[in-house]
Amino acid sequence: MAARIVVLVSGSGTTLQALLDAHSPHFTVVGVISDEASAGALERAARHGVATEVLPTTAYGDRAAWDAGLADLVASFEPDWVVCAGFMRILGTAALDRFPDRIVNTHPALLPAFPGAHAVRDALAYGAKVTGCTVHIVDAGIDTGPVIAQAAVPVQESDDADVLHERIKQVERSLLVSTVSALAQHGCTIDGRKVTIP
Repeated sequence: MAARIVVLVSGSGTTLQALLDAHSPHFTVVGVISDEASAGALERAARHGVATEVLPTTAYGDRAAWDAGLADLVASFEPDWVVCAGFMRILGTAALDRFPDRIVNTHPALLPAFPGAHAVRDALAYGAKVTGCTVHIVDAGIDTGPVIAQAAVPVQESDDADVLHERIKQVERSLLVSTVSALAQHGCTIDGRKVTIP
């Protein structure tokens, strides 16, 4: 039986699109949740007949209440895995405790190098010759969770942040689909910082 995936999004949804287009026998996207009503990802999900929800932070009195509301909303889809695909919010303890070691994120750098929201720009500014993308387990930090999979992308002399980011995204989408498929089929074991997919 295909694993049930809920995807958290904030933006245009190109990474989500890769999951929707995969048509994998091993997983199915059952819900897409955004903190932004204007997120293009919601339209992508709707075109594929996937249920969507919007949960703006302004709907709650404080961050802890929003996080609890998000955890409840995600749980309503009964997911096996939760995927952050361009989701620009840090998850709090309510979500992390509800889905321990079952939330994954994709990041456009080879963690632990260049965490945070400006990874591509930071890699260029540092003069890195190779960067890439990472799929990792989400923990309470910013891009600090155990690494599941990575792929390298060379930096070209002519690259600016937009050009490099687009090249990373192409690799990132493929890496995310293959990683989610493997997790859906086999799960994973976590020993300290080491993640193993059987």
